[in-house]
Amino acid sequence: MEQAYKIVDHRDSRALSEFLSGEGSALAPLLTLIEDAELAVDDLITTAGRATIEAVLTLSAQQVAGGKHPGAEKGSIRWHGRQRGCVQLADRKLRVQRPRLRDKSKKEDAEVPIPAYEAMQTKGVGGRLLHILMRGVSTRNYKEVLPQMAETAGVSKSQVSREMQEASEQALKTLCERSFTDKDILIIYLDGLIFGGHHVLAALGVDSQGNKHVLGLSEGASENAVVVKGLLEDLVARGVNPGRRRLFVIDGSKALRSGIDAVYGADNPVQRCRIHKVRNVVGYLPEHLRPQVSAAMKAAYRLEADAGMAQLEKQAQWLDTQHPQAAGSLREGLSEMFTVNRLGLPPALRRCLGTTNVIESPNGMVRQTIGRVRRWQNGSMVLRWAASAFLAAEKRFKKIMGHQELWMLKAYLDETKQDQILESQRKTG
Repeated sequence: MEQAYKIVDHRDSRALSEFLSGEGSALAPLLTLIEDAELAVDDLITTAGRATIEAVLTLSAQQVAGGKHPGAEKGSIRWHGRQRGCVQLADRKLRVQRPRLRDKSKKEDAEVPIPAYEAMQTKGVGGRLLHILMRGVSTRNYKEVLPQMAETAGVSKSQVSREMQEASEQALKTLCERSFTDKDILIIYLDGLIFGGHHVLAALGVDSQGNKHVLGLSEGASENAVVVKGLLEDLVARGVNPGRRRLFVIDGSKALRSGIDAVYGADNPVQRCRIHKVRNVVGYLPEHLRPQVSAAMKAAYRLEADAGMAQLEKQAQWLDTQHPQAAGSLREGLSEMFTVNRLGLPPALRRCLGTTNVIESPNGMVRQTIGRVRRWQNGSMVLRWAASAFLAAEKRFKKIMGHQELWMLKAYLDETKQDQILESQRKTG
């Protein structure tokens, strides 16, 4: 948190409160907005602080009981001193000194409520706490980022946890129930994350306009075919149906490929992440060979599909004798490393669609957001936090690089699908 909060002495607050309540005409519009719940208490507190809140409470009491006239008060409702109270802000409770009113005509339940004070009790803290925690603060150190003000009543760690659980459960529910029937999803990225030993598989889609959407999450590893299939079937149920061909971009997991074939069909083009492939290959090599092989692979990816595959086959042959594991890794899935090249897409789209960077970027935001959590109770907690973090990251999404040329990919996918339909009709006669 970069905001600075000045801690003032309680006596300063009382003096300012008395002055502001004496200048009631300036605060009357604020009083109306507060009582009508049209002005958030947070907006007021950032403007004038606790003193203004106490002045507003005094003005509200004056509207009920009239002004103070020592020894000559009229009516049955009288001033009855002051007492400590709390105002519910968006991210904490703020202690204030509030006036008391009593109805002298009643022997029981004589306390008269202050309208503005009653209105200030209804502001929830859940959404603001979720926002704070999603910025990387655990429940154990939340006090370091909550605004520090004199006599601010601390929100307990247990309350923070409860509020966070409720808000994150709602975030997960929102994510899992979103429908994409109105979106033309052309590209689906699949990638996995790990938090404290718990695996999460994430799916991110790109529509025909280049906009990115978090499609769904599932607990489990990307190497688990059951998990992959379950996530993809959930996407189908929410509108990402197999009725159109799509480009899938994955990290190379066989389970991912198997799940795509099972749910969406084997006719969908699949691009394997080139960055993952480079890492896998050079991982088998000694340090001095890694820059050379990495540069050769990246250069080959810029060629047309046949020429690039030929160059990498030569590279694999060169590695065969001394480094057979590296050669085997280079050949594995070689054809799917050049899928976007075969589609005839422009360079900008090739770079964007040739790797899982589009989903790796929000994955990084999620890791940064909840990376301070050290104790994960179970997979459900991981999913809830991940959903909250992904939805927070989604607000910062921009269109993919080269989105102006996405019409070319759409045309290819639509044309190929139409050819298949015509072929099927021809065979059935």
